[in-house]
Amino acid sequence: MKTVTASQAKQGLAGVIEAASKEPIVIQRQKRDVAVILSMEEYERLTQLNVAEFQRFCDKVGASAKQAGLTEEKLDELLSDD
Repeated sequence: MKTVTASQAKQGLAGVIEAASKEPIVIQRQKRDVAVILSMEEYERLTQLNVAEFQRFCDKVGASAKQAGLTEEKLDELLSDD
């Protein structure tokens, strides 16, 4: 993964964008990593991965709740303001 300073990124933004199409680019400010620029394709892949992982988590929690006897009616009762 390539690393550039914030000043280099500002001065050569077109080049940074081009490089990000091939690999993520880390932006540093005062020797600290502060941002990453990545291709839209990689961004979409990562967000879809997160959505899929969250769905698996929800499915697992739902299955555990169902196995424990939680129904829609019991859930409504638990969540009601009464």
